[in-house]
Order: sequence, then structure tokens, then C-alpha cells
Amino acid sequence: MRTMKLPKTELEAPRIALGCMRINSKTRAEAETFVKTALELGLNFFDHADIYGGGECEEIFADVVGMNATAREKLILQSKCGIRSGYFDFSKEHILGAVDGILKRLRTDYLDILLLHRPDALVEPEEVAEAFDTLQSSGKVRYFGVSNQKPMQMELLKKYVKQDLVVNQLQFSITNATMVTNGINVNMENTSAVDRDGSVLDYCRLHDITIQPWSPFQYGFFEGVFLDNPKFPELNKKVDELAGKYGVTNSAIAIAWILRHPANMQPVLGTISAERIKGIAKAMDITLTRQEWYEIYKAAGNILP
Repeated sequence: MRTMKLPKTELEAPRIALGCMRINSKTRAEAETFVKTALELGLNFFDHADIYGGGECEEIFADVVGMNATAREKLILQSKCGIRSGYFDFSKEHILGAVDGILKRLRTDYLDILLLHRPDALVEPEEVAEAFDTLQSSGKVRYFGVSNQKPMQMELLKKYVKQDLVVNQLQFSITNATMVTNGINVNMENTSAVDRDGSVLDYCRLHDITIQPWSPFQYGFFEGVFLDNPKFPELNKKVDELAGKYGVTNSAIAIAWILRHPANMQPVLGTISAERIKGIAKAMDITLTRQEWYEIYKAAGNILP
């Protein structure tokens, strides 16, 4: 299994992370099988958030993994905070309280990575800096990052926060590839040329921030999956063709397309199905050719200038 050294950390992580947002939709037996299968495959990076199931997902995970000191040593745990009911909150008080709640539910003394969950328009970076200092000095959080933030938002944080931002979670998939399309269509008079994110892809590469694509099989904003979807006939034809060539599932090809990008991204899978994880994990052993990568890109409806 291919791993990656997360830049600016001491973490050796699998190329794929597993999201636990849906673990509360499964029976205990299914959740146990999910975790067991993941660990057998070497997929020990689990992504959480305090809003997933209102905290229930973290509790279920700790329960099925049998959290104790021995189990904890085998895991890389990431969680997120900052989303509250109807608003965002990056205040020092909320961040510290949220982390205490996360640690209690996960039954651990520390998080490997804490992410600020989406941007808070009322962020006071001085308070974030104080919270991060407290969490780091207490040993409750090893590393920090953000989600869905563009370069200037991260620059504002970095003016006050002394810890490196090591991760940025961003929506990215074959059909949600604006991070790529605006770079290809520079100076063109088409909608693909619109820079919607401040060149966040290049910024993260320049600053060694690992992009973690979420919803790698979704199109739009949770409108559905593009795989086996009649709305995307050309894309599925090409993906299926390559799945046959490499002897893997179409989901594995969709992830291999993300992994092929030299930004060294770490996609976050949302599935809790043990069988799907087995199939998708094979993506880590596939390196699509440059031509294949572009063929998939174009099959999704993207046009090269």
C-alpha cells in the first residue's frame, strides 16, 4: 500500500483517508467490519467532525475500534470543529470546548490533526492563535489545518497563528474540478477561466499544504454520484473502459484520477462499505498515464483551450 509523508508533520499516512460522517447509519456489526477492513488494508487515517451525527459518529467509532492506548497507537485521527447550529464559530472558547468534547467522545488524549470546519466570516485570528497555542502546549492537538479556505483566508490566519497549516479540505472530483479548470483556461473568455478559489491548488502546492478532496464521487453540491449515472454517459464510458484495463472498479479509477495529480492529494472517502473500500484501495496501486488522465477530464465535459 502506498503511503505519504504529510508535509510539515511526522505523520506517515495512507494516500486515502476514511471519512466517518455516515458511520451512525450502520449497524454496530457493519461499523466494526468497516473499521476492521480499513485497518487490515493499512487505511488507518480516519476523518471526523464534531457535527457528524451531533457527535454520535465519534462515539460509535471509539466504541467499535475498542479505543485504548494500544488501539490509539495504530490510528491517525483527524477531526473538525467550528460549525454550530445555523452559524460558524472560530472563537477561542468554542474551539477549546469543541476539542474537549471531541477527545471525550473519541476516548483519546489527543488528535493528530484538528481542522477549522469551513470559514467563519467573523473569525478573529488572534483568538484562533490563542486556542491553537493552548491545544498544542497541552498536547491535545499535534497539527492543525482548515477546510474550504482560499489562500488569503489562510494568509490571514498565518499572520497570527504560529503553527503550520498542514491540511486544507476542499471539494474536488472529476466533475467538480474548478481548481484545475481555471488553471488550464487562464486568460480565456469562458466560464472555466473564472478563478473561484484564488488559485488555492497552486497555493497549497507552494506552501506544502495537503489538499484532502471530499466528496470524490459527487457532482454538484451533494446532488448525487456521477458514476453509473446516465447524466454522464461519456465519462462513465471512459471510466469503465479504464476500469476494465486495470482490472479495478470504476470507483478506484475515480480515485486514481485524483491521486495522479502531482499535488499529492489525500482524498477522503465517505463510504462505510467494507467491500467498496477494498475495491477503492486498489487505486493506490494505479498510476494513470497523462493521456488517460486528460481523457477522463475531457469526458466529464471539460474543454481544453
